[in-house]
Amino acid sequence: MKKSCLWCIFLCLTFFTCSLSGCGQKSPSACIKKKDGALVCVAVETVRTQAQRQLGLMYRQHLAHDAGMLFFFDSEEKQAFTMKNTYIPLDIIFIGRDRRIAGWVENAAPLTDGPYGIERPSQYVLEVNGFFCRQHSISVGDTVLFDMVQ
Repeated sequence: MKKSCLWCIFLCLTFFTCSLSGCGQKSPSACIKKKDGALVCVAVETVRTQAQRQLGLMYRQHLAHDAGMLFFFDSEEKQAFTMKNTYIPLDIIFIGRDRRIAGWVENAAPLTDGPYGIERPSQYVLEVNGFFCRQHSISVGDTVLFDMVQ
């Protein structure tokens, strides 16, 4: 009797913990498929509205090494970003409608106004920690895959 009660308590705690943490569920991610076929993936928060875009990663003190923020725009055009009230140095990766990397700004300095952008149009922008592209040998033309992104 005691063993079955303990087992029941264990199962209930496991279920409760998994329900709080999303146990077994993947989070949305963006994966960069490099020219050599290797994948570099980051968990992403998605940003679709103007209000969300304006806030972005402002006021954050930390960004996990395998995390980022993925911005969606209605059309492909030149995008410009600021680092105002952003405390984390970022690589800002600009992605075309074809989901290929058009270019990036490397290690944008915290708390600066910018504007940060590239000369080519983009429809998506992925913000990750500074020097991410260099550390992972990312190249212009690499393909970006979105997984579980709604």
